[in-house]
Parts: sequence; C-alpha cells; structure tokens
Amino acid sequence: MFWLLAVLAYLLGSLSFAILLSRLVGGPDPRASGSGNPGATNMLRVAGKKLAILTLLGDLLKGLLPVLIAALAGLQLQQQAWVGLAAVVGHLYPLYFRFQGGKGVATAAGMLLGLYPPAALLAICAWLLAFTLTRTSSLAALIATPLTLPLLAWQQPAALLPITLLTALIVWRHRSNLRDLLAGRERHF
Repeated sequence: MFWLLAVLAYLLGSLSFAILLSRLVGGPDPRASGSGNPGATNMLRVAGKKLAILTLLGDLLKGLLPVLIAALAGLQLQQQAWVGLAAVVGHLYPLYFRFQGGKGVATAAGMLLGLYPPAALLAICAWLLAFTLTRTSSLAALIATPLTLPLLAWQQPAALLPITLLTALIVWRHRSNLRDLLAGRERHF
C-alpha cells in the first residue's frame, strides 16, 4: 500500500496547476514569463491574483491529500511523510512537464499541514512575516522552511528524515535565488 500511495502522490504532485490554469484561460506559460517558475508567486506576476490563489490552493492540496489518504490507509507517520515527500518531488520534477517544476513551497506546506498542523501554521506565519518585512518570496520560503524542522522533529520525531530531505530539496531548488539574494539582484514585490 505504501509504494502505491507514494507513486500516486508523485503523479499527483506532477500536475502543475500554474501551467494547467494558464492553458485553461489562454494565458502565458509561467515557465516562459516572469521568473520562469511554475508556482503561485510567478502566477501573481504574470496572471494576476485569481490564478495565483488557485495555483496556491492546488499546489497546497496536492501536498495535503496524499498525506491524509496515507493516514486514512493506516500508514505510520514516517510513511505518511514519505508519501507527502513524493508529492513534493512530483511538483519539483513533474513527469508531465519534462521534469521542470516549481520550488515546492506550497506543496510542502500542504504536506506539513497533513502531518502536523502546528508546524504548517508556524511555516505560514514565518513566511508571511518574512515576506511582509522583505517583500521577497524566495527569502520568505528560505526562512520559513527550516523553521518548521525543529518543531516537527520535537513533536513528531518519526518524520525527521523525510522532513530533513524536504528542507534540503527546497533549499536546493532556491539555489539561484540564494545567489541573487547575495548579489542583491533578487526580485521584490
């Protein structure tokens, strides 16, 4: 059951709501506009608030649903975390879009919401505070993601390994943003 759910989570994670919504409304491909990232932040830049919110919700749900289904199937917390991570990996490296995906922040937030809601709430609050102060989405993500790890590890130690890998993947996907932040070239809102 675990492996089936992990594969299905990856396939669900591979759905890019930014790309699908852009195609649905005849908008620009988010991979060819703005930052080139198929995620909610870039959708806000290239397609407006409505499609950005829909992208955010879709990406959040594709992280949350696999974890909830894994829990309902009776999988242990660590297995639930691995299933959620499979959805995030699908978002980062989507099968349907030549393995060119987004940064994984919203999908990771959905995963955390399913595993341990207080960690997700902390991540969302940290992201909102960092974004409000800096007006930089990537910096907010890089602050919020590692902040959730100690809380989750303390409350749910079984999820430590998959969450550590999740954090490393999100930092890795933001490596160009890190370079731009250090060079003072990162985009602000």
